Amino acid sequence: MKLFDTFARKKKIIGLASDEVKIYTCGPTVYDYAHIGNLRTYVAEDVIKRIIERKHRVKHVMNITDVGHLVSDSDSGEDKMELGAKREKKTAWEIANFYTEQFLADMEKLNIKKPSILCKATDHIKEMIYLVASLEKKGYTYLTEDGVYFDTSKFKDYGRLARLDKEGLEAGKRVDMGGKRNATDFALWKFSKEKRQMEWHSPWGIGFPGWHIECSAMAMKYLGKTLDIHAGGIDHIPVHHTNEIAQSEAATGKKFSKVWMHVAFILLEGKKISKSLGNYYTLSQLEEKGFSAAAFRYLCASSHYRSEMNFTLDGLRDSENALHTINDFYRRMKEIKGSGNENRKISAYEKKFWAALEDDANTPNALGALFGMARFANKNINSEKSARKIIEFLEDADKVFCFLESEETISDEEANMIKEREKMRKSGDYMASDEIRKKLAERGIYLEDAPEGTRWKKHEKR
Repeated sequence: MKLFDTFARKKKIIGLASDEVKIYTCGPTVYDYAHIGNLRTYVAEDVIKRIIERKHRVKHVMNITDVGHLVSDSDSGEDKMELGAKREKKTAWEIANFYTEQFLADMEKLNIKKPSILCKATDHIKEMIYLVASLEKKGYTYLTEDGVYFDTSKFKDYGRLARLDKEGLEAGKRVDMGGKRNATDFALWKFSKEKRQMEWHSPWGIGFPGWHIECSAMAMKYLGKTLDIHAGGIDHIPVHHTNEIAQSEAATGKKFSKVWMHVAFILLEGKKISKSLGNYYTLSQLEEKGFSAAAFRYLCASSHYRSEMNFTLDGLRDSENALHTINDFYRRMKEIKGSGNENRKISAYEKKFWAALEDDANTPNALGALFGMARFANKNINSEKSARKIIEFLEDADKVFCFLESEETISDEEANMIKEREKMRKSGDYMASDEIRKKLAERGIYLEDAPEGTRWKKHEKR
């Protein structure tokens, strides 16, 4: 599989060195509900992980940031966990536990596979202190009244991931940087200026870790000094991931990650999603509007992960209908019983589908191949052998997209109503036939009359 590497600005082949691919994905800061902008990143990462798993074992580590993420990326402002605690009049620990559970519930609804290791920042303070001490021994740190800082001027390739203009940043820096030597320097350990709910003893004083040091410490503990893939949203490129590279490679002298994968923003009706502006949806809010988590997952997968995606409710409605179309096609293929040879064109569509996914997870092209197959099959396939080939393909594709619905059932009474209606249609009693159709619709069962008989389904086109 080829995946676009943000660092090199080109596609790279994944997983040749080892059968196991080591992936680290930046997880949530659990001070509030995840919104659809956050969730798009996790869905995209899950799709890519599932594609890789077709040929390789994957060891996937995701963090839970439950301390140290300040409101500003410039190491100022309040810790988001403490802010959440004040907002809801709870402890920071209660906030962290509650929103971690909410996040995991969203992941389950979206069919996102659990990581091999889910690690909380607060469980790894010892590893973070050790990493800061290693950087101190190598001369990369200095002390201010505020905390322990990383001196970015001592790391030769600082900012290469984001193609930062360090000279421009220095020329335009403010006079007062709070003791920082360079505009790009960042906190490794922050001192507690007053008593906090989350704070720990360290060789430099009581305080808490910087946000960036957390990911480096946890990633290297579980995956070693060099990862195969480090993933996150594009908002992490200029600061968070740039700082992770600097501190990790300064400490080990080794390349931190072979590939840096980033998911583009999702816009809400053309505008950037922001919790401060309040223009966002949570997954639960979409469900309250009658949409399924599966529809949102499909909507995310219908756009390439590196392309900016515009979210609208109409678009989500279209995704719901696309899911219905795929599942109707799946059921129709199961009903075909005719004899005959396998149609070779089915294999061509299948190859096109998998080739698209292997090429930087091009999900729109893959879905295009799937719907091309469906259009062709609906007109040309009448043999059970070809239908079985399509069924196997759809079930294999579902391991990546998760678009097939679970088998639906109806009661004996409802099945008898359908049989009775079929008799009425054959006898020409269409008024009585329509009356039964209406009664079934009231129960959420919708009928579709076809030459081979009547099919039923438990959904309605939006």
